[in-house]
Amino acid sequence: MTAVEPGVEVTAEPHVAHNYHPLPVNIARGEGAWVTDVEGKRYLDLLAAYSAVNFGHRHPALVAALTEQLGRVTLTSRAFMSDRLEPFAAALAALSGKDMVLPMNTGAEAVETGIKVARAWGYRVKGIAEGKARIIVAAGNFHGRTTTIVSFSDDEQARADFGPYTPGFDVVPYGDADAVAAAITEDTAAVLIEPIQGEGGVVIPPEGYLRRIREICDEKNVLFIADEIQSGLGRVGETFACDREGVVPDLYLLGKALGGGILPVSAVVGNTDVLGVIRPGEHGSTFGGNPLAAAVGLRVVEMLESGEFQERARALGAHLAAGLEPLIGHGVTEVRIAGLWAGVDIDPAKGTGREIAEKLLDRGVLVKDTHGQTIRIAPPLVIRATELDWAVEQLKLVLAS
Repeated sequence: MTAVEPGVEVTAEPHVAHNYHPLPVNIARGEGAWVTDVEGKRYLDLLAAYSAVNFGHRHPALVAALTEQLGRVTLTSRAFMSDRLEPFAAALAALSGKDMVLPMNTGAEAVETGIKVARAWGYRVKGIAEGKARIIVAAGNFHGRTTTIVSFSDDEQARADFGPYTPGFDVVPYGDADAVAAAITEDTAAVLIEPIQGEGGVVIPPEGYLRRIREICDEKNVLFIADEIQSGLGRVGETFACDREGVVPDLYLLGKALGGGILPVSAVVGNTDVLGVIRPGEHGSTFGGNPLAAAVGLRVVEMLESGEFQERARALGAHLAAGLEPLIGHGVTEVRIAGLWAGVDIDPAKGTGREIAEKLLDRGVLVKDTHGQTIRIAPPLVIRATELDWAVEQLKLVLAS
């Protein structure tokens, strides 16, 4: 294990408003797959996709890119473009096989941008009557927490008391391509789908689902928008989760890992005939594509270009599966794995997902619970096989207690 320096001393803890109900850990420092709290206790971080650290805490290549940029101009007037933005956009477009990149800051901002692009395309290209454009989404989705996005969520915790809700969305069952086809009308502009539902508990759709959606969208002249904010950029053993079925959407929505766990960075990526419908002055972001974000984002893309991290996610994911699957019937009811990303459903007789997560916390392992009985495992892509083995052993001990 890599040694981690002691955490900084904290003399007062401010009140923080949140609705994530996080595990009670005040993290001071991290390195590799490990984090250290303010009292010096170390934890193996298995919720790195959730916290946007695909490449490990303080990865030296990303820290170097950030440090180098900090020695230069860090923010410019909006009248100018930094010398980091163009190479970042070019590299990300090449990695995605697209020709346009619109950089933003957060995943929710990327989703909101995708919605605006889809509606503009519907009116300006497809010819949908003004104010009539509709977007098909899937049940169980999680695309963010803005007012428009929670309007098409079926999670009452996310949407209760935040109405009135934004209209224009049709919800169909996840994994059912026939339901997508049946919901399309002449006013449908896009289908917005998570290739794998992360917040839902690493829910993997049936084989062929994404291919069929691509075919339906082509047949019906509808955009296919893939929210790869959690599933993209190496997490599932491919650059994008859509690659698992050889599918290319019209728009990729990216975030989380794009900032390498250092900065919030997101982007909408597509071709000119779709993303180019946005005209100058119609959309933008004060900090989107700022020099620090572009420098870090460029380094993230460069790290993915060789395929090393994708291969590592595949290999370590298989190793993790070999450790988790024998637990089925022994405190676990189901395991779903895509690359280095797992959803583990806990037998209710052993407790809730939250209770198991808290017991793992006591043993120095950080995981994220979701939807009652599920814990999600999403380690940094730099984690070692021996560290995964240790984490699985801690889960076994918790389930046996």
